[in-house]
Amino acid sequence: QVQLVESGGGLVQPGGSLTLSCAASGSIFSILTVGWYRQDPGKQRELVARIISAGITNYADSVKGRFTISRDNAKNTVYLQMNSLKPEDTAVYYCNVRTVVRDYWGQGTQVTVSS
Repeated sequence: QVQLVESGGGLVQPGGSLTLSCAASGSIFSILTVGWYRQDPGKQRELVARIISAGITNYADSVKGRFTISRDNAKNTVYLQMNSLKPEDTAVYYCNVRTVVRDYWGQGTQVTVSS
């Protein structure tokens, strides 16, 4: 059974940094993309960053230059380094693995940016 477990969320002041981790267990085949999404209450879940199988990355315009997504295949882990955090980055962040068959989601980790 596939599981995605996120960690690293928390409370941080504006301008601060956090690194989110997503550890995958189980066998996942035919992966198209791995990435991070976020969702605020009452809003749609939105893409933050993703890695396409060929190593190409996509970022939301709002996080370009501040966030970096990376992947450690040996550890089956995806990271999201978040720098220069802003209050508008506050949300629940979800790890996602998209395959040709389905999407896998983690349980989410809360990131709160506030002074």
